[in-house]
Amino acid sequence: MFEVRDISFAYDKDKVLNGVNFSVAPSSPVAIVGANGAGKTTLLKILAGLACPLAGSAFLDNRNVSINTIRYRKQLGYMPEKIALSDDMKVREYLIYRAVIKGEVPRRATRRVDEVLKLCSLSDFSRKYAGDLSAGLKKMISLADAILLKPRILLIDDPYSGLDVASRNLATDILSTYAQNSSVIVTGHEIEELSKWVDSFLVLEKGAISKAVSAGEDRSALGLMVRKVLEGGE
Repeated sequence: MFEVRDISFAYDKDKVLNGVNFSVAPSSPVAIVGANGAGKTTLLKILAGLACPLAGSAFLDNRNVSINTIRYRKQLGYMPEKIALSDDMKVREYLIYRAVIKGEVPRRATRRVDEVLKLCSLSDFSRKYAGDLSAGLKKMISLADAILLKPRILLIDDPYSGLDVASRNLATDILSTYAQNSSVIVTGHEIEELSKWVDSFLVLEKGAISKAVSAGEDRSALGLMVRKVLEGGE
């Protein structure tokens, strides 16, 4: 079980998160939705260890992840909203490098990268330089990076933005597969795609989770609720 307990965060005096609480079990993925500026990306950065909260922490199997960050990060996969790749590295080389710095031994890293390249339909681009590829392909490389070591916790920020229909469908298939064994937290506005594989939607408003909605509810009602949140802002 992955738990978020009382996380708060502020930029200078502007409080963005104010006591965020929720839990995510393996095979029960959640989508966090909210207006632009609600703090979704900030929350994922905190959970990925890239920002420090003012208060609160995350817990894995009831252990505070801040106590052993090295161990935690080995169990974590993170796909950021803004993709930052090494443009002067070839795709396969880049992913092998990423697997090794995450703690995988080189021989297993090579085998795992080849598996993920195939899974993400990137094999034909494995010898291309990342800087020469489209934004959509870079997004799929970032997804491949996130799932490289079959993480227990998977944080995915806005996975569908910039992808064509075929790539969106592929991303949905990949994420739904990994969600069977990992605790997955995803953000995004694409309710139709997300409702195909997440269990519930958590609404982030005024710095906290204001509502939880089952993805099994009527999709039109669910979409109306989420649109109301997005249009309402903060």
